[in-house]
Amino acid sequence: MLYDAQCSLCTFVRDWLVRQRQLVPLEFVPAASAEARRRFPGLDHDATLDDVTVVGDGGQVYRGAAAWVVTLWALREHRPLAHRLSTPAGTKLAKGAVLAAARWRGSQWGGRAYPRTDGWSYDPAHGWTYGGSGSVPGCDDGTCRTR
Repeated sequence: MLYDAQCSLCTFVRDWLVRQRQLVPLEFVPAASAEARRRFPGLDHDATLDDVTVVGDGGQVYRGAAAWVVTLWALREHRPLAHRLSTPAGTKLAKGAVLAAARWRGSQWGGRAYPRTDGWSYDPAHGWTYGGSGSVPGCDDGTCRTR
């Protein structure tokens, strides 16, 4: 599981997951870290900072609500909940929970900027800005690619 090591909610959830009995071993890697880039070279590492991402042992990539369902499925006491959340009605609930967490995460900084190691920072009052050296990554020709 890739998690944002600078996010208090993310590290709280990681710590909670570590304390749970696991049917499938979970490994936690800080998102966009050197370790994450080494282990998962094909991932969009910037995206892993924006959305919880789980990489299965067979290379499967799960994001957002699906990542949470897969993670709960790995836990002994929460596997039945994972099965319920994988239904059409449960998927809506799982997505709602992920959106609520994202909203809380977005407001948790109390107006302070949220820095990233790639030169970008997020300030809730002003949005994303680039403060790194040189030009904005991916915008060298005057246009910027979007995801």
